[in-house]
Amino acid sequence: SENSFVHVSYLNTNDFGKVACNGLIYIKNNEAIVFDTPTDSEVSNELLKWLTQDKNCKVNAVVINHFHIDCLGGLQTFHDAEIPSYANNETIQLAKNDGVAVPQNGFDVQNELEVGGAKVLNRHFGEAHSKDNIISYIPNEGLIFGGCMIKSLNGQKGNLEDANVKEWSNTVQNIKENYPNLKTVVPGHGKHGTSKLLDYTIKLFKTK
Repeated sequence: SENSFVHVSYLNTNDFGKVACNGLIYIKNNEAIVFDTPTDSEVSNELLKWLTQDKNCKVNAVVINHFHIDCLGGLQTFHDAEIPSYANNETIQLAKNDGVAVPQNGFDVQNELEVGGAKVLNRHFGEAHSKDNIISYIPNEGLIFGGCMIKSLNGQKGNLEDANVKEWSNTVQNIKENYPNLKTVVPGHGKHGTSKLLDYTIKLFKTK
């Protein structure tokens, strides 16, 4: 939309080859929030340059969806630019264990941020792709950034290394019930769409 943008960067993986990774940007009244960093520092610098110079924005915050590298690979770049970072407390702990850049501000269940007079809600609904994964909801846009917990239509199950496959469908069902009027859902990989992405993900991980 006029105010929300998907940023895409790439990660070379052993199991899945070169993977396109989605993050989100929301801009309102010359302020911005970034959801997930690009996969490395170089691309994160490019993104910040585009926001501050081309879009003439002040970046208020970066929100990390979960502790994997496709979410926080460029986090140090944001810290160097004095942009505060936010994540679930579990994410902070897991990032510390991994020895990577660690988000600065933690929350247990929900956190609310402001950007240009608009609200953004970040919330932990339960375990799925990882135990710490959250969603970010932008009421003004009717938009959810679901990260790797949400799959694009016809998408694969992806990396299950840290997943709770038993709880995955229940967690997404809970999200669906809390946000019945979504216009847009952005997954961690692949094409964005409507709340059909939630339905597809619920079905994909339904356990008998």
